[in-house]
Amino acid sequence: MYLCTVENPKKIILFDGVCNLCNRSIQFVIKRDKADLFRYAALQSEVGQKLLSERNIDTKTIDSIILIDPGVAYYVKSDAALQIGKHLKGYRSLSSILNLIPSKLRNIVYDFVARNRYKWYGRKDQCMVPTPELQAKFLG
Repeated sequence: MYLCTVENPKKIILFDGVCNLCNRSIQFVIKRDKADLFRYAALQSEVGQKLLSERNIDTKTIDSIILIDPGVAYYVKSDAALQIGKHLKGYRSLSSILNLIPSKLRNIVYDFVARNRYKWYGRKDQCMVPTPELQAKFLG
């Protein structure tokens, strides 16, 4: 089991493991995470469920990307996406600019895409299986 500690302060991205858009987004982040700041877990995984439960996050109301910043906070929906973007080279400025838009407005767009993600991008029958090179970045 992965533990978030002062010695191991990785940020954790929880994502919908059967969503094609979500999987592509995780691949996008992995390629640009040059500082190796993030670890990943599917919402559907045992680790994902435990992390959600520890934070009392109800996936019936939030089935989106979730960023857990150990010892600090957790972020959902567009706030999570922008927090992730702040740590990716070339996306810091864009994240800062978009962060000026109130989250309530940003989440209208986020929720629209989230509601249609399976229809537009499809879904897998099972969660993504990381390649051996990426296995260490995934929890569980």
